[in-house]
Amino acid sequence: MTLRHWIRQAHRWLGIVLTLAILANFAAMAFGPPPPAIVYAPLAPLALLVASGLTMFFRPRPRKAERS
Repeated sequence: MTLRHWIRQAHRWLGIVLTLAILANFAAMAFGPPPPAIVYAPLAPLALLVASGLTMFFRPRPRKAERS
């Protein structure tokens, strides 16, 4: 497996983790003011998502061989 594959796979899983952290945040808000650990929990996966997304965006794609 290539590095490109691992970055894409990590990006997908980080999206799931971020979604669950946000859902936990809203669920905790239903019971009153949530603790800071839950409020700030989505920031770590969000920062990693930004990093992996920018890496995929700026990393050059392999070109197919041009035919002569």
